[in-house]
Amino acid sequence: MKVTLFTTCIVDFMAMNVGKATVELLEGLGHEIDYPKNQTCCGQPTYNTGYVEKTKNTMKHFIETFEHAEVIVSPSGSCVSFVKEYPHIFADDKEWKERAEKVAAKTYELSQFLIEVINIENFSAKLPGKAVYHHNCHTSRFLQVKEQPLTLLSKVEGLELVDFHNSGKCCGFGGTFSVKMGEISAEVADEKARYIQEANPDYLIGADFACLMNIGGRLSRLGSNIKVMHIAEVLNSK
Repeated sequence: MKVTLFTTCIVDFMAMNVGKATVELLEGLGHEIDYPKNQTCCGQPTYNTGYVEKTKNTMKHFIETFEHAEVIVSPSGSCVSFVKEYPHIFADDKEWKERAEKVAAKTYELSQFLIEVINIENFSAKLPGKAVYHHNCHTSRFLQVKEQPLTLLSKVEGLELVDFHNSGKCCGFGGTFSVKMGEISAEVADEKARYIQEANPDYLIGADFACLMNIGGRLSRLGSNIKVMHIAEVLNSK
């Protein structure tokens, strides 16, 4: 399958290793990677801040950039969930609504693609140690992708996956929420970090780097040595 990769802004600028791991993982499974170099932000930050009309040009650019794709895959459930909202946002514009529907229908979060589209059963990944998985809000609530990451992680040789208290609770990032409501965001993240520490894992794994960046920052400030890894890095580990 020819997979068109939507890396997202935060991966492109702050977590290039996650993008690299995604490419290597998919290529290792035999897929061809298509990377549109003119891709930009999906528009979620400005839309959520209230600039609805101004964001539409960004969204139209995204649609034009990706509508040629056979399938679109991203290592971020947050950005994928926003692309899925495009048809609703363009509800009053017949042409762009139809184009948005076609793009949204073939856009998948990475673990969702691996389980639901190509039905992966066997792959070579090895990571000895104990890990917890953070269910980020957009992936688990909006996309309803909950068991897929856990199924994939259960196949990683040497990895022991354990639960922790309130593993499905928000980490406090919420994009611009962490800026506008910094003190509340920090308290939520600290609570999440404490629960993770109580489980005493070697790794914290997640499917969205924004959340991992937020939780990882709090863990670092608490002096923790827990290694933070995106699921793409875990599935690509040898």
